[in-house]
Amino acid sequence: MADARTEVLARIRSALGDRPAPVVVPRAYHHTGTGSLDLFAERVADYRATVHQVPADDLVALIASLLGTRRIVAPVDLPPPWLVPSVTWLPDSPPLGIDALDGADGVLTGCAVAIADTGTIVLDAGTTQGRRVLTLLPDYHLCVVFASQVAASVPEALARLDPVRPLTFISGPSATSDIELNRVEGVHGPRTLEVIIVRD
Repeated sequence: MADARTEVLARIRSALGDRPAPVVVPRAYHHTGTGSLDLFAERVADYRATVHQVPADDLVALIASLLGTRRIVAPVDLPPPWLVPSVTWLPDSPPLGIDALDGADGVLTGCAVAIADTGTIVLDAGTTQGRRVLTLLPDYHLCVVFASQVAASVPEALARLDPVRPLTFISGPSATSDIELNRVEGVHGPRTLEVIIVRD
């Protein structure tokens, strides 16, 4: 019995002897600092989102410029300076109903983390983000991402997140395609995504 087993294993080893060596797939996890920010901005723009990069001192002025006089949903813990006076703010306290969210012009939020390699923004319903539904119903989403929130890779981003929180991964405006690959935007979330990268 041992001889038969040895012979079978020898035949298997012989058959596998000329197989190609495993291919090493390079991973783009070496981006740091400015490189990560630039890559993140490039990838977000590839998803048809509009990207702005500003120093921290110019953030409030840019928010005012982008939002104008629109009616914007506000998570309850947005920093007070972000609540620029030209906007009609719709605070989510008490929680806004579906009709109010659907009738708003947009929503302003921060994020939990962003991923340079994929151009993805992750929300976890934490500080400055509000309830998950706030970013799913309005047709426009303005998201503020600080440089310190940009992780180089998916594993690095996941290490910063709490898996028990409600995570929403955003890679550009909401879009889907039918069987003929006709792109339709705004089906599962906002049709327009603008991202402000704050170089803090």
